[in-house]
Amino acid sequence: MHTRRNLYFYHKKDAEMIEKVSPLYELAKKHDFTIVSDYKQANIIVSIGGDGTFLQAVRKTGFREDCLYAGISTVGNVSLYCDFHIDDEQKMVESMTNEQIEVRKYPTIEVTIDGQSSFLCLNEFAIRSTLIKAFLMDVFIDDLHFETFRGDGMVVATPTGSTAYNKSLKGSVVDPLLPCLQVSEMASLNNNLYRTLGSSFILSGDRKLTFKVVQDENDHPTMSMDNEALSIRHVEKIEIRLSDRKIKTVKLKDNSFWEKVRRTFL
Repeated sequence: MHTRRNLYFYHKKDAEMIEKVSPLYELAKKHDFTIVSDYKQANIIVSIGGDGTFLQAVRKTGFREDCLYAGISTVGNVSLYCDFHIDDEQKMVESMTNEQIEVRKYPTIEVTIDGQSSFLCLNEFAIRSTLIKAFLMDVFIDDLHFETFRGDGMVVATPTGSTAYNKSLKGSVVDPLLPCLQVSEMASLNNNLYRTLGSSFILSGDRKLTFKVVQDENDHPTMSMDNEALSIRHVEKIEIRLSDRKIKTVKLKDNSFWEKVRRTFL
C-alpha cells in the first residue's frame, strides 16, 4: 500500500455528501496520500456510497487493471463491494498503514453487440423485452444451437454478480475463484409447444455465449450492464465472453467472498 499514494474519491457531489466525506479527505492527507482530481492519475480509486456506487466508479473510470479499487459504505453495513463503513475510521487506518495488504481479483465479462460495440460488466448483463409479449432469442453455446428462449429475458452473471440479480432469479451463488458465466432465465415460457432448460446454467470461462434476437417487432430490447441501461435499436446478435480483465480490490482479514455472503444473506 505504501507504493500506492495517489487517491481518487468517487462520490456524489451534492452538499450533503461533500460534508459527509470531508473527514475522509483529511484522513487520507494525514496518512500521506495524494488526493487527485483526475482518476487517470490515481492508483487507488475509492467509491463512497454503496455497491451501486462502486459499480459506477469502476465503469466511469474504465475498468482499470493498473489500480486498486475500494468501496466505503455510507448506508447500512459493509456489503459485497464495500469493505469499509464510513464510520469505521480505525479499520480504514489499519488498511492504509498495512504494507502487507493483499489484493482480491474480481472477474468481468465482455459483451459485444452486433459485432461492433463492446462493453464490460462486473456484475451482470441483462436483456429483456420492451413489449408485452414473449421475447424470442436463439441461444448458442459456442457454435451449438442450445435452445430457443421464449420469455421475459435473460441475465448473464459473473461469479461475484451471482449474488445480485441472478440470485433473485433462483440462480446459484458461485465462488469467484471459478472463471465462469452463469445464465439465468426471466419467466421462461414452457409448455407442450415451447421448451427451454428452465433453470440457470454455468459455462466455463472458455465458452462463448451468443443470443440471436428473433426479429418479430421485439428487436429493441432493454439491456443493462451492471446498474446502467444501454439503448441500441435493432439488435440482432449479442456475444458474451469472460473477459481477461480483472478488477483488483482490497482483501481484508476475515472478509472473504464467502464471509461476505454469510454476512449478507444468513
